Amino acid sequence: MAVTSSPPGIPDPSRLEKWINDTLGGGPAELTDIQLIAGGRSNLTYRLALAGPDAGPDAAPDTGPEATPDTGPDATRDAAGAAMPDGPGAGRLVVLRRPPLGHVLPTAHDMSREFRVLFALAGTEVPVARPLAFCADAAVVGAPFYLMEHVPGAVLRTRQDTAALTESQNRDLSEGVADMLAAIHGVDVAATGLTGLGRGAGYLRRQLDRWQRQWELSRTRQIPGYDELVVRLTAAFPGEGEVTLVHGDFRLDNVLVTTQPRPRIRAVVDWEMATLGDPLADLGLTLVYWTDPGEGSWLNAATGSAAPAPGLTTDATASPGFLTRAEFAAGYARRTGRDISRIGYYVAFGYFKLAVVLEGIHARFQQGKTVGEGFEQEGLVVPTLIARAHEVLDRDGLDRDGLDGDSPDRDG
Repeated sequence: MAVTSSPPGIPDPSRLEKWINDTLGGGPAELTDIQLIAGGRSNLTYRLALAGPDAGPDAAPDTGPEATPDTGPDATRDAAGAAMPDGPGAGRLVVLRRPPLGHVLPTAHDMSREFRVLFALAGTEVPVARPLAFCADAAVVGAPFYLMEHVPGAVLRTRQDTAALTESQNRDLSEGVADMLAAIHGVDVAATGLTGLGRGAGYLRRQLDRWQRQWELSRTRQIPGYDELVVRLTAAFPGEGEVTLVHGDFRLDNVLVTTQPRPRIRAVVDWEMATLGDPLADLGLTLVYWTDPGEGSWLNAATGSAAPAPGLTTDATASPGFLTRAEFAAGYARRTGRDISRIGYYVAFGYFKLAVVLEGIHARFQQGKTVGEGFEQEGLVVPTLIARAHEVLDRDGLDRDGLDGDSPDRDG
């Protein structure tokens, strides 16, 4: 084994290497490198380099719905920005996902659930990394985890990332993201074996109750407006919606893309909150993260920084060529035939949910249990999210369906 040190969350690389060899088979594989993939704010993701005669099964893995490599500057680098192995004997890259360290909320960070979703979606219209193996034995790395194939592709998080693309490429990328959200909500749940993934009916009401419970378990201080927001969301509840597969955290930087010659989504990632529920909740949260061209990121304003830490930015869609929020939502409605007249409620709910998630991360940061940089900024964002949820509800859906905002503090 060539690894002499490893990031937090992988306490014993030799034990992990043994498990890989015992589980994957295909000949002895040497674990030569472990790198934390930066940018995630919840579950921890690592890129593992394996070397050996075969480096496990399928040493030349299928990397997406089409196994032919792309050309262009992003074709030989992975989501962590690291050069991929090349040439004979270069080995194989796989990805490990495990829960965060420290404060973990009940029912959250279920690795077996995420692994199940990937297994079910393999071969569907929704591209995912191919799952390899699940480990329930916490003795291996300190928590349950799973391995999946590495998928080459770029993560586009910031305006700087997308500014390098042409307006035509950004337009195509916008349409591709809308197509993908519609495809997720169009998955045949019964045919893929996901019928028992969630209870479905009553999803939004359960979500409202669940995130209130999570807030009580996570909160580190009093946040003005939180209690009032819960009252307003309860009073304005839109009733039962349609039930489909929902991703739970669908946004531009949760897809891996290649951009040459045209943008293509290679994989949808981060399925930890996937369940069966109201698809408009997915759309609402996507719109929370979607910044209109010319707008500043609400996260930048909340943290007082022009360039928040990786994983926090929301301004990638502000580059020229991207669809506006209104265009994105209207395009989704055309693709699916769904009524989005109450989308303002779902946007407000998205702000509420994200506030609770970030408060939980802030609690882990205060315990010294976060891995990576920028986590000191999470807590600064929470009051802004609560305030923006109120703004949406104040305008009865943000001037027509929660999409076109004229608030004087729209950019901060």
